[in-house]
Amino acid sequence: MPVDCPIHPATPLPPSELVDRLRKLATSLISDVFGRWAGATGLLPVAGLVPGQVVAGPALTVRTRPGDNLVVHKALDLARPGEVLVVAGGGQTDRAVLGGLMGQYATTRGLAALVVDGAVRDRADLAALAPPVFAAGVSHLGPYKDGPGELRCPVALAGVAVADGDLVVGDEDGIAVIPRGRAEEIVALAEEKRSAEEAERRAIAAGTWDRAWIDAALRMVELP
Repeated sequence: MPVDCPIHPATPLPPSELVDRLRKLATSLISDVFGRWAGATGLLPVAGLVPGQVVAGPALTVRTRPGDNLVVHKALDLARPGEVLVVAGGGQTDRAVLGGLMGQYATTRGLAALVVDGAVRDRADLAALAPPVFAAGVSHLGPYKDGPGELRCPVALAGVAVADGDLVVGDEDGIAVIPRGRAEEIVALAEEKRSAEEAERRAIAAGTWDRAWIDAALRMVELP
């Protein structure tokens, strides 16, 4: 018997120029300028990410029963090029909700990345055929296909609130999320932070890195 699958309206895609700027920013920069809490901790790259690569795009959100991928299949049918599939699977890693065939299909749909708060499988196929994949774990056990689920809805991704259309950034350190309404602000701050860190690297190389702040922050106690 069919199960309900509420589908909320799609969010307008962000300007491509904004997404291009995000691809030049590490997740650590975004986290630092956004209160150090933008990260969906525990979701790490498991396949397809090239060293040094940053992926970015608007979230296509999916809420599914843990270990079930019926609505994940439907999300792939609805995906628009450049989106990042964000699957809220409750963080359970005993059963995969996505594998090689779905990863290959995601490539044909033009998805920028796949983010699963749960498990995936077929890592070799994902590495060869899918967009970069981030997940909480890997399991060879396959999914149920019974539902229920919900598409383009607010979800919790490893403890971080994500709305459909929020900006998702992923690299070797994991996943960062930027609320759509603050994207321009956070991107500009992260770009400033990147420039400041580049200046610090030059100072380290020149032997002129200012370390005075450390002693200023410590009360040194001399012991006998």
